[in-house]
Amino acid sequence: MITITIADHHPIVIDGLAHLLKDIQHEITDVVTDGDDLIPSLEQQVPDLVVMEIDMPNLQGLSAIKELRRLFAGIKIMVFSTHPEGMYALSAIKAGAMGYVGKTADTDVVLKAMLQVARGGIYLNNDLVEMLSNSDPSKNNSLAYKYKKLSTRETEVLNLLSSGKRNKDIAETLDINEKTVSTYKTRLLKKLDASSLAELIQQARLLQTSDL
Repeated sequence: MITITIADHHPIVIDGLAHLLKDIQHEITDVVTDGDDLIPSLEQQVPDLVVMEIDMPNLQGLSAIKELRRLFAGIKIMVFSTHPEGMYALSAIKAGAMGYVGKTADTDVVLKAMLQVARGGIYLNNDLVEMLSNSDPSKNNSLAYKYKKLSTRETEVLNLLSSGKRNKDIAETLDINEKTVSTYKTRLLKKLDASSLAELIQQARLLQTSDL
Protein backbone atom coordinates (compact mmCIF):
# COMPACT_ATOMS: atom_id res chain seq x y z
CA MET A 1 0.00 0.00 0.00
CA ILE A 2 1.43 3.35 -1.10
CA THR A 3 0.18 6.51 0.59
CA ILE A 4 0.14 9.65 -1.56
CA THR A 5 -0.53 13.35 -1.07
CA ILE A 6 -1.36 15.30 -4.23
CA ALA A 7 -0.59 19.02 -4.26
CA ASP A 8 -2.13 20.51 -7.39
CA HIS A 9 -4.84 23.09 -8.09
CA HIS A 10 -6.18 21.55 -11.30
CA PRO A 11 -9.09 19.10 -10.74
CA ILE A 12 -8.42 17.29 -14.02
CA VAL A 13 -4.86 16.52 -12.90
CA ILE A 14 -6.05 15.22 -9.55
CA ASP A 15 -8.65 12.99 -11.23
CA GLY A 16 -6.10 11.85 -13.80
CA LEU A 17 -3.57 10.79 -11.17
CA ALA A 18 -6.24 8.90 -9.26
CA HIS A 19 -7.22 7.08 -12.47
CA LEU A 20 -3.58 6.18 -13.20
CA LEU A 21 -3.30 4.56 -9.77
CA LYS A 22 -6.51 2.54 -10.01
CA ASP A 23 -4.68 -0.78 -10.45
CA ILE A 24 -2.09 -0.03 -7.75
CA GLN A 25 -2.67 -0.58 -4.05
CA HIS A 26 -2.67 2.96 -2.79
CA GLU A 27 -4.38 5.52 -0.60
CA ILE A 28 -4.58 9.22 -1.46
CA THR A 29 -4.22 10.62 2.05
CA ASP A 30 -4.87 14.23 1.08
CA VAL A 31 -5.38 16.57 -1.86
CA VAL A 32 -3.99 20.08 -1.41
CA THR A 33 -5.01 22.82 -3.83
CA ASP A 34 -3.39 25.79 -2.07
CA GLY A 35 0.26 26.01 -1.07
CA ASP A 36 -0.65 27.42 2.33
CA ASP A 37 -2.31 24.10 3.20
CA LEU A 38 0.56 21.81 2.26
CA ILE A 39 2.68 22.00 5.41
CA PRO A 40 -0.34 21.67 7.76
CA SER A 41 -1.41 18.61 5.75
CA LEU A 42 2.01 16.99 6.06
CA GLU A 43 2.13 17.79 9.77
CA GLN A 44 -0.91 15.52 10.11
CA GLN A 45 0.59 12.72 8.02
CA VAL A 46 3.72 12.37 5.88
CA PRO A 47 2.83 9.96 3.05
CA ASP A 48 5.12 7.67 1.10
CA LEU A 49 4.98 10.12 -1.80
CA VAL A 50 4.12 13.78 -2.39
CA VAL A 51 3.21 14.58 -6.00
CA MET A 52 3.33 18.34 -6.38
CA GLU A 53 2.98 21.11 -8.92
CA ILE A 54 5.56 23.82 -8.19
CA ASP A 55 3.43 26.48 -9.87
CA MET A 56 0.33 26.56 -7.68
CA PRO A 57 -1.23 29.32 -5.53
CA ASN A 58 0.77 30.37 -2.46
CA LEU A 59 3.64 27.99 -3.10
CA GLN A 60 7.22 29.25 -3.32
CA GLY A 61 8.14 27.15 -6.33
CA LEU A 62 11.43 25.30 -6.07
CA SER A 63 12.11 26.93 -2.70
CA ALA A 64 9.11 25.05 -1.31
CA ILE A 65 10.89 21.76 -1.99
CA LYS A 66 13.83 22.84 0.15
CA GLU A 67 11.49 23.89 2.92
CA LEU A 68 9.62 20.58 2.88
CA ARG A 69 12.89 18.67 3.00
CA ARG A 70 13.99 20.77 5.94
CA LEU A 71 10.76 20.25 7.87
CA PHE A 72 10.09 16.60 7.04
CA ALA A 73 13.22 14.45 7.02
CA GLY A 74 13.10 11.69 4.42
CA ILE A 75 10.05 13.06 2.59
CA LYS A 76 9.84 11.81 -1.01
CA ILE A 77 8.71 14.42 -3.52
CA MET A 78 7.93 14.01 -7.20
CA VAL A 79 7.32 17.21 -9.13
CA PHE A 80 4.59 16.89 -11.77
CA SER A 81 4.58 20.25 -13.47
CA THR A 82 3.52 22.33 -16.44
CA HIS A 83 7.07 23.73 -16.54
CA PRO A 84 9.34 22.05 -19.11
CA GLU A 85 11.74 19.48 -17.73
CA GLY A 86 14.71 21.09 -19.42
CA MET A 87 14.14 24.30 -17.48
CA TYR A 88 13.44 22.93 -14.04
CA ALA A 89 14.22 19.24 -13.51
CA LEU A 90 17.86 19.55 -12.47
CA SER A 91 17.13 22.45 -10.13
CA ALA A 92 14.23 20.52 -8.58
CA ILE A 93 16.47 17.52 -7.92
CA LYS A 94 19.14 19.82 -6.50
CA ALA A 95 16.50 21.35 -4.21
CA GLY A 96 15.58 17.91 -2.85
CA ALA A 97 12.95 16.40 -5.13
CA MET A 98 13.46 12.76 -6.10
CA GLY A 99 11.68 12.96 -9.43
CA TYR A 100 10.48 15.40 -12.06
CA VAL A 101 7.93 14.74 -14.79
CA GLY A 102 6.38 17.26 -17.14
CA LYS A 103 2.63 17.17 -17.65
CA THR A 104 3.10 16.38 -21.34
CA ALA A 105 4.64 12.99 -20.44
CA ASP A 106 2.92 9.72 -21.37
CA THR A 107 0.76 8.16 -18.67
CA ASP A 108 3.01 5.13 -18.32
CA VAL A 109 5.97 7.43 -17.65
CA VAL A 110 4.04 9.28 -14.95
CA LEU A 111 3.04 6.05 -13.22
CA LYS A 112 6.56 4.63 -13.45
CA ALA A 113 7.99 7.80 -11.94
CA MET A 114 5.50 7.83 -9.05
CA LEU A 115 6.22 4.22 -8.14
CA GLN A 116 9.96 4.67 -8.49
CA VAL A 117 10.06 7.71 -6.21
CA ALA A 118 7.63 6.19 -3.68
CA ARG A 119 10.03 3.24 -3.37
CA GLY A 120 12.99 5.52 -2.71
CA GLY A 121 14.39 5.88 -6.23
CA ILE A 122 15.14 8.96 -8.30
CA TYR A 123 13.38 9.59 -11.61
CA LEU A 124 14.54 11.79 -14.49
CA ASN A 125 13.75 11.33 -18.16
CA ASN A 126 16.25 9.49 -20.37
CA ASP A 127 17.55 12.66 -22.04
CA LEU A 128 18.48 14.19 -18.70
CA VAL A 129 20.03 10.96 -17.40
CA GLU A 130 22.16 10.70 -20.53
CA MET A 131 23.16 14.35 -20.28
CA LEU A 132 24.26 13.89 -16.66
CA SER A 133 26.12 10.68 -17.45
CA ASN A 134 27.99 12.24 -20.36
CA SER A 135 28.54 15.69 -18.89
CA ASP A 136 31.97 17.08 -19.69
CA PRO A 137 33.19 19.82 -17.33
CA SER A 138 35.52 21.09 -20.06
CA LYS A 139 32.55 22.12 -22.18
CA ASN A 140 31.81 25.07 -19.94
CA ASN A 141 30.64 27.47 -22.61
CA SER A 142 27.36 25.74 -23.39
CA LEU A 143 24.09 27.29 -22.31
CA ALA A 144 23.16 24.09 -20.48
CA TYR A 145 26.40 24.15 -18.48
CA LYS A 146 25.83 27.76 -17.47
CA TYR A 147 22.23 27.02 -16.53
CA LYS A 148 23.29 24.18 -14.22
CA LYS A 149 25.33 26.72 -12.26
CA LEU A 150 22.26 28.80 -11.40
CA SER A 151 20.85 28.70 -7.89
CA THR A 152 17.26 27.68 -7.19
CA ARG A 153 16.21 31.31 -6.72
CA GLU A 154 18.02 32.44 -9.86
CA THR A 155 16.17 29.74 -11.83
CA GLU A 156 12.85 30.96 -10.46
CA VAL A 157 13.60 34.59 -11.34
CA LEU A 158 14.73 33.57 -14.83
CA ASN A 159 11.53 31.64 -15.47
CA LEU A 160 9.36 34.54 -14.30
CA LEU A 161 11.30 36.98 -16.48
CA SER A 162 10.78 34.71 -19.49
CA SER A 163 7.05 34.72 -18.73
CA GLY A 164 7.02 38.51 -19.09
CA LYS A 165 6.79 39.34 -15.40
CA ARG A 166 7.94 42.76 -14.18
CA ASN A 167 10.21 43.27 -11.17
CA LYS A 168 7.21 44.11 -8.99
CA ASP A 169 5.36 40.94 -10.03
CA ILE A 170 8.44 38.79 -9.43
CA ALA A 171 8.99 40.34 -6.02
CA GLU A 172 5.40 39.61 -5.01
CA THR A 173 5.47 36.04 -6.36
CA LEU A 174 8.72 35.16 -4.58
CA ASP A 175 8.08 37.29 -1.49
CA ILE A 176 11.25 39.33 -1.92
CA ASN A 177 11.78 43.06 -2.53
CA GLU A 178 12.27 44.68 -5.93
CA LYS A 179 15.88 45.60 -5.18
CA THR A 180 16.65 41.92 -4.63
CA VAL A 181 15.01 41.09 -7.98
CA SER A 182 17.30 43.60 -9.66
CA THR A 183 20.29 41.96 -7.99
CA TYR A 184 19.24 38.56 -9.32
CA LYS A 185 18.80 39.99 -12.82
CA THR A 186 22.35 41.37 -12.69
CA ARG A 187 23.67 37.97 -11.60
CA LEU A 188 21.76 36.21 -14.36
CA LEU A 189 23.11 38.55 -17.02
CA LYS A 190 26.63 37.77 -15.84
CA LYS A 191 26.21 34.01 -15.38
CA LEU A 192 24.52 33.50 -18.75
CA ASP A 193 26.77 36.00 -20.57
CA ALA A 194 23.77 37.98 -21.77
CA SER A 195 24.30 41.57 -22.89
CA SER A 196 20.73 42.69 -22.32
CA LEU A 197 17.46 41.68 -20.70
CA ALA A 198 16.06 40.76 -24.12
CA GLU A 199 18.97 38.34 -24.72
CA LEU A 200 18.52 36.91 -21.23
CA ILE A 201 14.84 36.21 -21.89
CA GLN A 202 15.68 34.67 -25.26
CA GLN A 203 18.14 32.30 -23.58
CA ALA A 204 15.54 31.39 -20.96
CA ARG A 205 13.04 30.48 -23.67
CA LEU A 206 15.66 28.38 -25.47
CA LEU A 207 16.20 26.48 -22.24
CA GLN A 208 12.47 25.94 -21.83
CA THR A 209 12.20 24.30 -25.25
CA SER A 210 15.40 22.27 -25.07
CA ASP A 211 16.28 18.90 -23.57
CA LEU A 212 19.51 20.43 -22.17
